[in-house]
Amino acid sequence: MNTITKNTAASLTELRSKVPLVHNITNYVTVNDVANALLAIGASPIMADDINETADITAISSALVINIGTLNERTIASMIVSCKKANALGIPVIFDPVGAGASKFRNDTTKEILKQVKVTILRGNLSEVSFVAGLEVTTKGVDSSEADECNDNVAVAKTVAKNLNCIVAITGAVDIISDGERVVKISNGHKRLSKVTGTGCMTTALVGAFSGAGTDYFTAAVGGVASMGIAGEIAFEKAGNIGIGSFHMAIIDALSNLDGEMMLKRAKLDEE
Repeated sequence: MNTITKNTAASLTELRSKVPLVHNITNYVTVNDVANALLAIGASPIMADDINETADITAISSALVINIGTLNERTIASMIVSCKKANALGIPVIFDPVGAGASKFRNDTTKEILKQVKVTILRGNLSEVSFVAGLEVTTKGVDSSEADECNDNVAVAKTVAKNLNCIVAITGAVDIISDGERVVKISNGHKRLSKVTGTGCMTTALVGAFSGAGTDYFTAAVGGVASMGIAGEIAFEKAGNIGIGSFHMAIIDALSNLDGEMMLKRAKLDEE
């Protein structure tokens, strides 16, 4: 068993012990699932997005998650002021650039956030992270496009991690985590996850939960992404033949039962 698997299992145990408060300024399509995923993994969610209180909420939180899935000018301002408060206090910022590459507004917002904010972990699909890397992309809404799948996901992750001095998590058939030098490939997951709205948003929030429980943010990125992958596998085993609705609920069930021992047994992590 490799070191990263042991560290990831230990970080999950620590998360459940500490119950970190995770502030989310996130996608209103998936906000309920995000909150339930955080509760299931052992964290405490708070969803405050009005600029009159967001910085104050960030100040008492263990991690800040920002997600531009349902983008509007009101929450952009809230995101930036909250991120600056997090940066000032040393609170990790996890950024999900949902749909980056799909519209000028979304692209400009992504660039502005990255210009003004020190991001701790950036989590996205290959199209989104390729856009951040400066590549031409053909983002398909909030999903990675087939045309962009020819991009070298390891090279893209390393490039963005170095450019932004952060951890990058690219989720896909095989997930990639990199700090610019180290690379971990995660082979957990199930294709049915792509049929449930919000699994990406939930994954980003799970990364936030792990980040709020410790200071090893590389392991936090691995832990959050692996947790969703393992939950998807278990959910399919339990409810895959029933239907998408049951599979959806089974993801939350699986996250609620996931512990360090299960992580040790089921995580498929390969560090290069």
